[in-house]
Amino acid sequence: MKALEGLKVLDLTHAYNGPFCTALLADNGAEVIKIEPLCGDQVRNWGPIDKNSGESGYFAFLNRNKKGVTLNLKAEEGKELFFKMVKAADVVVENYRVGVTKKLGIDYESLRAMNPRIVYASGSGFGQYGPLSHRAAYDVVAQSMGGMVNITGFPDSPPTKVGPSIADSATGVHLCLGIMMALYNRERTGEGQYVDVAMLDTVFSLLENAVVRTTMAGEIPERQGNSANDIAPFDIYQATDGYIAIGVGSDKLFEQFCKAIGMPELAHNPLYLTNILRIKNYKSSLQGIIQAWVGSRSKDAVEKILEEAGVPCGPVLNMQESIDHPQIIAREMIVDIKHPIIGDMRIPGCPIKFSRTPGKVEMPAPLLGQHNKEIFGLTDEQSDMYKKKGII
Repeated sequence: MKALEGLKVLDLTHAYNGPFCTALLADNGAEVIKIEPLCGDQVRNWGPIDKNSGESGYFAFLNRNKKGVTLNLKAEEGKELFFKMVKAADVVVENYRVGVTKKLGIDYESLRAMNPRIVYASGSGFGQYGPLSHRAAYDVVAQSMGGMVNITGFPDSPPTKVGPSIADSATGVHLCLGIMMALYNRERTGEGQYVDVAMLDTVFSLLENAVVRTTMAGEIPERQGNSANDIAPFDIYQATDGYIAIGVGSDKLFEQFCKAIGMPELAHNPLYLTNILRIKNYKSSLQGIIQAWVGSRSKDAVEKILEEAGVPCGPVLNMQESIDHPQIIAREMIVDIKHPIIGDMRIPGCPIKFSRTPGKVEMPAPLLGQHNKEIFGLTDEQSDMYKKKGII
């Protein structure tokens, strides 16, 4: 049994943040019904594309464990099929542009009237209110406007987007968390509610101490590479065969670090006695001392020495090295699944581990409209009729 078995979710989402949210729900047992327009989710055209079948690997990993239907929500008969599902559902998740659901007549107030227990969650670029709420956004826009891009990269480089779509994925996680909170509240009150999560808000909330550094200290953080402005040493260093990350967050840990690298006297140097002093003198001297030590050794050698000393460290891995890492494999974060068209695939596993109700990747992503007859309860004749009318 999984943690969310018995929960029924109607998934009206597309692209990334919404489908990532519903994937987390599906991994943990919720019955997620992905409702696509007749042309399909735009992600079905995002790479990598399987050269033999034309199926998207992106869509396949993001929509695992879900059932899929197609539905024309602009047609009255399509809405009737949708409303029938709403009456038996627990959650509706959507990430249309603001105003679209109201125009279609499938907004929260409309659905609440037919099912007061419904939890309705909306993921968007800028939220459901505010001067920019009408605008669409992708991850790079949210990262840029939220302040993340301007503090990412090196001082002599242009503003840099964080590699993966962190605004999308973090918004999906927050959307999932909001749904869980609303469901918990429903257990006590018997009523559902509306959950509004914006990509811009999410990015802004992820900036660690950058906001308070600006508001409290009057300092506007800028790009500073891989080092931190609140901990030193905390950086990525070049070894003889690649790069390795090292973090030292306390005076005691710094003393252990200095002993491990054969320089115990550094811990008592007046320039490095406290974290504040180490930050102040990091760029001018400490960074060079550590780089010289790391630079004469391999990644494995550095990792072994620091691991034995209890100092947090880890090599910079490429994607294949990360996939093959024993820790990733032991935690089942890479799993094998068989797609009906693509065939054998390896995709990310479930990051949340439960002792009694573990989540699991069990079903491949649905083909376009694969479960229409099952979900809508249609005969072959009814299915054909709806297809001819452009309803499914």
